[in-house]
Amino acid sequence: MSPHTPLSFPRTGHPEQLVDLLLDAALAGDEQGAIESVLRALDEGADPEGILLDVIAAVQGEVGREWAQNRITVAQEHAATAINERVITALGTHPAARTAVTRGRITVACVDGEWHALPARLLAEVLKLRGWRIDFLGAQLPTPHLIAHLHTTGADAVALSSSIATRLPTTHAAISACQAIGVPVLVGGAAFGSDGRYAKLLGADLWAPDARTAADRLARSPLSRPQLDHQPIDDLPHLADQEYTLVTRNSGSLVRTVFAALEDALPFMKAYTDLQRERTAEDLASIVEFLATALYLDDEDLFTGFIAWTSQVLSARGVPAQSLGPALHLLALELKDFPRASRVLHAATRTVTADHPSEAGNPA
Repeated sequence: MSPHTPLSFPRTGHPEQLVDLLLDAALAGDEQGAIESVLRALDEGADPEGILLDVIAAVQGEVGREWAQNRITVAQEHAATAINERVITALGTHPAARTAVTRGRITVACVDGEWHALPARLLAEVLKLRGWRIDFLGAQLPTPHLIAHLHTTGADAVALSSSIATRLPTTHAAISACQAIGVPVLVGGAAFGSDGRYAKLLGADLWAPDARTAADRLARSPLSRPQLDHQPIDDLPHLADQEYTLVTRNSGSLVRTVFAALEDALPFMKAYTDLQRERTAEDLASIVEFLATALYLDDEDLFTGFIAWTSQVLSARGVPAQSLGPALHLLALELKDFPRASRVLHAATRTVTADHPSEAGNPA
């Protein structure tokens, strides 16, 4: 049986039961209990890859949903994630997870600015199980350091992970830099869209929706090295209007201006605590950052999706969603001379209005 063929979980029960055990342990801060549950499953014949992807990845997804629904704090989410990372480390020391190197060498890393390293770690561990030699470089790796590493190791490919769409402009630069030295690039993570649309737009050699699919595709057909004399020119021609550059360059002043105008438009903000004011400023900064990314990709759906998600998160925390409509309107006023930005902001305003017809709207 190949190392990636799923096995049953004999005496431990179905994977769903192990998910429940691990989730309870992670949320309770019970690191030892979490590790023992997984090692016991391995002792009983469970497949290491199945535990990585059908158990640990599933638990991490549940942890994220618990945070989004405001059922756990940021600290609890970080603690649970740290426990999952240590469970992965423990799994890698088990005899069932020890495999010989039978394939080439792949570098796995998160792009600069991306702190969510667990998806990349899962891919690295799955590729190890499939016989690849892996250099796992962790979170937030600046592109110059990635390129220096590739020059040193002569990797056959690099796998870049990004969970947050605002890292895509940086990812584009990393993809181009890797290909410029002849190293093909596999990308994955939520940032690239459920269908991988942004991977294609940014010129990646391969996209996969999950670690198992990535490993399967690499096994079927290794990535070809890019032609060094063929570099894309004007691959994102819409950037010629400079809207992305100008919004990014002036993001700080945009946030300050909209925040001040929002205080005048929404009287209840006068009673905000310092912490509430700080959180509001952070939310506005995120809105501007996602707007800039939408302009970079020329995709308004990315921004409207973010606004819809933000509305849900705010509602789960008891924060009035009514502030989103005015914030978008005030930002649109500041960017009234930017046609693409205006179009994106108006589309997002329609999304808020549809979700909260009695709450969204322009400030008086």
